[in-house]
Amino acid sequence: MQPDRSKETEIAFYEPYPAAGLYGRDGEAPDWAAIAADPALAEPIAELRAEAARLQERPEPQLTEELYAEFEREGRRLGYEAAYFERRGRLTAFGLLTLLGLGGDSARALLRQTIDAVLGENTWCLPAHMKGEAIERGIDLFAAETGFALAELLVLGGDALDEPLRRRIAGQLERRLFGPYLEQGPYPWETAEHNWSAVCAGSIGAAALLTLPADDPRLERIVAKALGSMDAYLAGFGDDGACLEGIGYWTYGFGYYVYFADLLRARTGGRLDLLDGPKAQAIAGFQQKAYLCGSRTVNFSDAEPHERAMPGLAAYLSRRYPGLPSPPPSVLGRFGDDPCARFAPALRNLLWRAPAERGAPAPESWPSGSWLLPDAGWLVSRHRSAGGSFGFAAKGGHNAEPHNHLDLGHFLLVEEGEPDFAADLGSGEYTAAYFGPERYGYACTGAHGHSLPSPLGLSQLPGRERFARILEAEAGAAEDRLRLELAAAYGLPLGASLTRRLRWRKQELPELELTDELRLPELAGAARPDGVPLLATALITRCEPLGQEDGSLLLQGSRRRMRITWPAGSLQLRIERHSFSNHSGLEETYVRLAFETAAPVDAAASSASISLSLRFLP
Repeated sequence: MQPDRSKETEIAFYEPYPAAGLYGRDGEAPDWAAIAADPALAEPIAELRAEAARLQERPEPQLTEELYAEFEREGRRLGYEAAYFERRGRLTAFGLLTLLGLGGDSARALLRQTIDAVLGENTWCLPAHMKGEAIERGIDLFAAETGFALAELLVLGGDALDEPLRRRIAGQLERRLFGPYLEQGPYPWETAEHNWSAVCAGSIGAAALLTLPADDPRLERIVAKALGSMDAYLAGFGDDGACLEGIGYWTYGFGYYVYFADLLRARTGGRLDLLDGPKAQAIAGFQQKAYLCGSRTVNFSDAEPHERAMPGLAAYLSRRYPGLPSPPPSVLGRFGDDPCARFAPALRNLLWRAPAERGAPAPESWPSGSWLLPDAGWLVSRHRSAGGSFGFAAKGGHNAEPHNHLDLGHFLLVEEGEPDFAADLGSGEYTAAYFGPERYGYACTGAHGHSLPSPLGLSQLPGRERFARILEAEAGAAEDRLRLELAAAYGLPLGASLTRRLRWRKQELPELELTDELRLPELAGAARPDGVPLLATALITRCEPLGQEDGSLLLQGSRRRMRITWPAGSLQLRIERHSFSNHSGLEETYVRLAFETAAPVDAAASSASISLSLRFLP
């Protein structure tokens, strides 16, 4: 059971003066002139100025009723969201430029214009998140983030914002966030065990910490409610600290958890510290385990295959937890990488970035290492050798995870600089149908778009009771092993067994051995439809198949080849080419290799196995 923070005794807040002192390590407001002149920040500030110049040439985007209604009419989100996030991009770019004192009167005027447009929006929520919700009650991720951004600009902006505009911001925070949060909830996200609780409650709590005086009773009420949501967010993690939604959602959810925790610690004089404890430290360490090579991530669920690390968040955690190294410089994000143009992380990429000696040193590249994450059911391995930089990951878990895919037993096999030899397609385009009953018909989310076995032509099923049982898991210096029992994922009859064994041999040019074994109760195989193999195994790849022979196939990357081998005569191979709409709405292609057991002489056969070797070639 999570602690009920709302019943705690009075939370003691101190009154910072000025409020901007909450951002300084010694209670002082940020020195914007020093930040603007810091040589270490020259590149990100140049990127900021370039983006502001680009946006300055564009008109203020219009959030029309027609665009808003597009989601209800067609289930599509991208039209309204493109305009919405461009407006947030203006808020971030002109806001930061104004704080740094680099944009002059032009940046100030454009910032005031954009704030005025944001304050005049019918709702700060996205139409996909409203779903019939009353406008006056709506608080979603982006409404909460918008309020947080405006609160930060209110506190940090000084005389860049005139008094009437400042009063309007304060009034809108009350009308759109504080009032509904306290009087019209509870909201479903308040107890969500994923990023929504951290982002929504953390943003509202942070806005209150920044703008409400200590003697305002709403401050304690808001913070107490937010603390309950922070407990719910942490409950979504196991002791291994793994984020089942992937590193992008970790950066998002845990980032906002940290932003709130930092302001709360400052506003309570260090008495409330949400980062003090083994669970928070384990979660902080997930970032170093979620990358396979370069920017290539372990992108299970709706995670993206390539993600950049937030420099400010990484630097802050490195200082907070001694021994936790920052990501390699080549993986750090640039201004403009965030498609949602969020103000809070962009601000902290300037405020929290620090020389390497102030935190644990950043490696030049990701070092080798293997990690078992037992609560998530993941095995993750990075392997650097004279032959290259390689990565392997495989997952168990269950089929009711956040942003769930039907993917128990799925694996990744990658080399830096190459298309994925064994791929995860990542997230598809977010539409109404993508999160509706048709979800598992999409290749990105369904079992048919993952590297999985298929017994009797069956697909995996959704649900918490559809799980993978770990039979063996070991991370060693020369070899990593994972063996899973997957029968429950397919609803196989009592007494059936479907095991997947993966052996990752970490040689100069590594090799993966895969063995799938099916055991059915006697005569169970006779129930399968005609022409359906007793067992099939799919491999999803971004590489080009060539040189097919009986028992052998080559996969061609950009320069590297991989050879897949199996006992001659034991399998039939089908090569399928498919396309899908990715998270940005762009079409991507992939290849599905379907390895099937040859039709048995005895149609009632009740056991079968498939063995594959996947070896990187010189």
